[in-house]
Amino acid sequence: MADAVRHVPGRVKFLVCVDGSPESRVAARFGALRAKNTKGYLVLLTVIEPVEFQHWVAIEEVMEAERREEAERMLEDMAAEMNEMAGVTSAFVVREGRIGEEILATVEEDPSIDFVVLGATAAAAKRGRLTSWLSSQVGVRLWVPLVIVPGNLTDEQLVNLT
Repeated sequence: MADAVRHVPGRVKFLVCVDGSPESRVAARFGALRAKNTKGYLVLLTVIEPVEFQHWVAIEEVMEAERREEAERMLEDMAAEMNEMAGVTSAFVVREGRIGEEILATVEEDPSIDFVVLGATAAAAKRGRLTSWLSSQVGVRLWVPLVIVPGNLTDEQLVNLT
């Protein structure tokens, strides 16, 4: 664990991993409500995973630019929704690479992050593998709590939990 100061009382920072799915939206709502109730901060992270496309470099570059624009638009929309719902302003981060590694890298690069928040659903096998893998990293490379939010929580349940 780095020697840097990790937690500043009254400045709790929630890193919420979003991908535009309904369950990541629920996780963002949870993070926004927790940030509001702790007078903390919300950071929305999305990761653009690499695509195996190697036929024409020019087409690949255009595809990457389009994916980045789409990711940024999704984050802007999500941040606007969280501001409207909870009155919190969100910072956002777009990274490119393997999602689990990029989540860990974000936390390692920003020691002020206090919680990592993920949305979960039983129907998403890929997301389940990510959740399991990140859970295995707690105490190894992930030195902050990992909060797994069920993607089927209602707004009322979220308010009661936060």
